[in-house]
Amino acid sequence: MATQRTIRTWMAVDAVLVVVLLVLVVGRLAGGSGTDDQAGPSASPTVQVQGPTAPSTEPVSFRLPSGNIACTLAPGGVTCTIASFTYRPPAVAGCDGDTGHVLVLNADGFAFDCVNGPAPAVAGDDVPVLEYGSQVTSGAYTCSSATNGVTCTDDQGVGFVLARASWRELP
Repeated sequence: MATQRTIRTWMAVDAVLVVVLLVLVVGRLAGGSGTDDQAGPSASPTVQVQGPTAPSTEPVSFRLPSGNIACTLAPGGVTCTIASFTYRPPAVAGCDGDTGHVLVLNADGFAFDCVNGPAPAVAGDDVPVLEYGSQVTSGAYTCSSATNGVTCTDDQGVGFVLARASWRELP
């Protein structure tokens, strides 16, 4: 008899949990459907671009919508970080740390940077998003966001393409 009572108790607890879960799911779905701002108040800011590019002489930081790649452009150059990648990282002479996570483009050209310490994390919601299909410019440097990664170049076309699965030096 005690076994049947235990089974009934657990069935009642399970039923209550299922009802609570359904209420949460319905509340979550209903909460996002009646507003024009579907992302809600915690949405990430976006990099403001006007037309195909927004030239600037100020530093501009952004992340791709995935958050895996983040970059900072300034008139003096570009630095991009990638939190997670599957390509084979290049060797950097004299580096005792990790390579593959930080790329730099400046007047000296393109290079991977040596990272001593933990790898960069995925960019947070506080970093503005550069939507896919958009680009931003600071000084002589332009970065373009796409579903297959980021492309950053200087005004001579020197630069790189960076994605989770690969990287490529330009031109």
